[in-house]
Amino acid sequence: MAVPTFVDTVTLHVSGGAGGSGIASVHREKFKPLGGPDGGNGGHGGDVLLRVDPDVTTLIDYHHEPHRRAERGAHGRGGNRNGADGSSLVLAVPDGTVVRDASGEVIADLVGPGTELVVAAAGRGGLGNAALASSKRKAPGFALKGEPGEERTVTLELKVVADIGLVGFPSAGKSSLIAALSRARPKIADYPFTTLVPNLGVVVAGSTTFTVADVPGLIEGASEGRGLGHDFLRHIERCAAIVHVIDCATPEPGRDPVSDLDVIEAELSAYGGLDDRPRMVALNKLDVPDAREIADLVRADLGDRGYEVYDVSASSHEGLSGLAHAMAGIVRVSRDSRPVAEPTRIVLRPPSQGGGDDFTVERVGEQWFVRGEKPVRWVHQTDFSNDEAVGFLADRLARLGVEERLLALGAERGDDVVIGPEGDGVVFDFDPQVEAGAEMLGRRGEDHRLDQPTRRTTNERREALAASRAQEALARAARDEEAAEERDD
Repeated sequence: MAVPTFVDTVTLHVSGGAGGSGIASVHREKFKPLGGPDGGNGGHGGDVLLRVDPDVTTLIDYHHEPHRRAERGAHGRGGNRNGADGSSLVLAVPDGTVVRDASGEVIADLVGPGTELVVAAAGRGGLGNAALASSKRKAPGFALKGEPGEERTVTLELKVVADIGLVGFPSAGKSSLIAALSRARPKIADYPFTTLVPNLGVVVAGSTTFTVADVPGLIEGASEGRGLGHDFLRHIERCAAIVHVIDCATPEPGRDPVSDLDVIEAELSAYGGLDDRPRMVALNKLDVPDAREIADLVRADLGDRGYEVYDVSASSHEGLSGLAHAMAGIVRVSRDSRPVAEPTRIVLRPPSQGGGDDFTVERVGEQWFVRGEKPVRWVHQTDFSNDEAVGFLADRLARLGVEERLLALGAERGDDVVIGPEGDGVVFDFDPQVEAGAEMLGRRGEDHRLDQPTRRTTNERREALAASRAQEALARAARDEEAAEERDD
């Protein structure tokens, strides 16, 4: 199986790094068994970024490895030590990459070196019990879990960023023209569809340096999927001008320069969005016998249509200097009219699940669905094996107004309440104003042991010592009495 060297469309599956979990820890040292909470926070995960790199010209790396994940954050530790943040994953893409979501909608158009797109956001780290402590919750016996990173499937579509686009029938000499104008060395042969991928060449004309690209496989019906043009027409969308390369020495019957031009123009018009680009015509292969006569016959007709016509030969290099300087003039005008592109950083901000509110409540069948960014995030942070953590979640939801909204809509005790999307949510039994948490803590998150004095007075120590000695004396007397009874027996 042939290994592709040029890939301009890939499907990429990306995942942001998950956040590290916080830890529940209590500071302990000699004579101070309850020194207070000291659990550190978990580190944030890493983002997945797409960054334009001018040295990258293809998406081949993502064709072979379409699944990419950023580094997760480290978990917190005791002693108020926070976990390290995960490293972001930077994926280099070519200039002119269009990013689409799973539905085909354009998310971003990455143009300009250094332009970045945060395509999958990282998960935030969970808080440790030290950060959760307050005047009312002095010793939390729980911590928050790290949030999962965002997962997304996107399609990367490359539109080659070139100043001049060469279009024409197969074997019209586009690749030969690029090779003659620049140092590019594309594959050249005398059969149709020799060129299977766009070729790029750098041309220097006077003080202007610009890039030229050819579009392979344009034939009649290309815009509808015939030939190869349907796959590569998008590569001329960013060109400042279009140059028609006309084969004046084609051996195929029924073809002539004017009809070839009409066919290609019809395909460009059917593709759309290219009517405002300046056009030029290069009558190629004038070194072939009879080709010059054909060029003389059609030159006036093409000029009447408003085209700038140039007689060239990629083989003998005839007329290439004039063509290159004409293309350079168009490029200069285009560059002068464009604003200076600066690298930008784009961060995807998905709309709130609740349509802008903190949450929404909807009844579906026998279940109540609570949707919203905050409730879903809080559920992800909760350790459901810890009763105190579940009670903390209940408090947060109550403060947000979820219980009041459910009661107002007619929810009754014992109804199923689902937080999250259908099929992937967490189900609760509705029990409004429930008192949760560890029994010994009383109110959620409060440890009454910390309210007790940890140092005894001198009198208390003396009384405790006297009581201990009295207890020892009683135990010793009981042992002596048992020993005496055994001797008498």
